[in-house]
Amino acid sequence: MSNRSSVTEFLLLGFSDVRALQVLHFVVFLVLFLAALVGNLLIISTIVLNRCLHTPMYFFLGNLSILDLGSISATVPKSMANSLLDTRSISYPVCVAQVFLFLVFISTDLALLTIMAYDRYVAICQPLHYERVMNRRACVHMATSAWLAGIVYSVLHTGNTFRLPFCQSNVIDQFFCEIPQLLKLACSDSYRSEVGLLAFGVFLAVNCFAFILVSYVQIFRAVLRIPSEQGRHKAFSTCLPHLTVVSLLLFTAAFAHLKPTSSSASNLDLMVGVLYAVVPPMLNPVIYSLRNKELKAALKDLMGWRLFSSK
Repeated sequence: MSNRSSVTEFLLLGFSDVRALQVLHFVVFLVLFLAALVGNLLIISTIVLNRCLHTPMYFFLGNLSILDLGSISATVPKSMANSLLDTRSISYPVCVAQVFLFLVFISTDLALLTIMAYDRYVAICQPLHYERVMNRRACVHMATSAWLAGIVYSVLHTGNTFRLPFCQSNVIDQFFCEIPQLLKLACSDSYRSEVGLLAFGVFLAVNCFAFILVSYVQIFRAVLRIPSEQGRHKAFSTCLPHLTVVSLLLFTAAFAHLKPTSSSASNLDLMVGVLYAVVPPMLNPVIYSLRNKELKAALKDLMGWRLFSSK
């Protein structure tokens, strides 16, 4: 294909050409999608309806659940529909929208996780200043800044990617539209600016990771100075879910984008895509609900479990 105007659709990589396996893929993705949908909606509903959870930590957690819902909804439904209809095509506008939305949610997710690390740092290392520093106005401003930064970053990436001429092919070696795979389709002399923008994105991600790492070094030093074992356990219990979620997102994304690229499609590309695009949004609600006693109690109240347990 000689230029971009000739590309009207892309072909996504399917998990199998066997009909039975296509149906199995649809069922598995449907289960994962529904699990992420139910888990994140439960957390959002619990935080909104329970006044005891109207604190900065749960405010950011509610935003994180919204981002998880958005990221998995941007990629999985189209893949499910393709498997069910036995097709691989995705139109050019839908591919643009998929790239834009997925980047918005993923980049905002990382920014929000960095803010949540700062929230835990202030709560544990500077508890006397917590209410002044993490007041309602400051939390809203931080969350809004994270969303705006994610949108701006996504606009730059999406616009810079789809202005490129695609002269190699229209076959994307992934189950959703992904920028690294799209760059493989671009003309070899025209995608350097987008590679530079990707490098800048990696630089920002490394800085976020470094900020989170430094925050947790300070947090662990402060926790170890707490005299009571119960106090140390409580402090660790509020930090461990966040640290687990950060590790899950960063390590899966790093493995996906830093692994050696291959010229041909492979099952490893698909599995890596699932690993960082589907697994974190599904597991995050489980991680937070299992390790947080306040959230578990609020979930039981919301679902009416307290009535049955009292009986």
